[in-house]
Amino acid sequence: MANNPAAPLNRKIALVTGAARGLGVEIARQLAARGAHVIVGARDGVKAEAVASDLRSQGLMASALQLDVTSDDDRRAAYLAIDQSHGRLDILVNNAGVLLDSPDAGMPATWRPSQTPVNVVRHTFEANFFAPLFLTQGLLPLLKRSAAGRVVNVSSIRGSLTHLSDPSSPVYPGHALAYDTSKAALNAFTVLIAEELRGTPIKVNAIHPGWLRTTMGGSQADMSVEEGARTAVQYASLDEQGATGGLFFLDERLPW
Repeated sequence: MANNPAAPLNRKIALVTGAARGLGVEIARQLAARGAHVIVGARDGVKAEAVASDLRSQGLMASALQLDVTSDDDRRAAYLAIDQSHGRLDILVNNAGVLLDSPDAGMPATWRPSQTPVNVVRHTFEANFFAPLFLTQGLLPLLKRSAAGRVVNVSSIRGSLTHLSDPSSPVYPGHALAYDTSKAALNAFTVLIAEELRGTPIKVNAIHPGWLRTTMGGSQADMSVEEGARTAVQYASLDEQGATGGLFFLDERLPW
């Protein structure tokens, strides 16, 4: 429970984006169950409050934050709200994202890479790359006030150039230009910001949650959201000996 002083994340302040549905809800729940005060960030403030209220009804610590991660105004407002309420941020989970190349992750891309529409690429990059990049930059002063700041970028094995170029890889047939390249860009940002912050108390990692049974993942996926949230929570909870600047699925380091 939230008030257990032995809880591994006791009273740490954690912001989870895209936390009104699917994987985001479960990441928020698992972090709160480990003792964190979770800020449920979502574009729909009413849905964010519903998730936070449900967590509080279970005796956990949670609050809601209306946050469209693609909005400059919302990102600035998030900084001000967290600064005023908590004065710091211990954990940032950049979970919000979109898949526009196909109806779900179990289906091949609607377009060949050479034919992917401009608006699909731009909208995907706004949500999957620019939003977590700019949100992390904007919240970094609050993370620097933490004794052990943690940033988890929810990426994908589909952002691995090694896997995209390997015909034997399970993700090779997808050929989803917008989604795959946006996650590859997020991986590159992860490396660069982690190296900048190496030697500080802040650790930054990208994670592959697995192929999950969500609206985005599709009904054929082989993992539940409960299973998928474990990697995000694991890297949000790293101790001072933990890794930084990597792409992980549970304990496995994945190739870039």
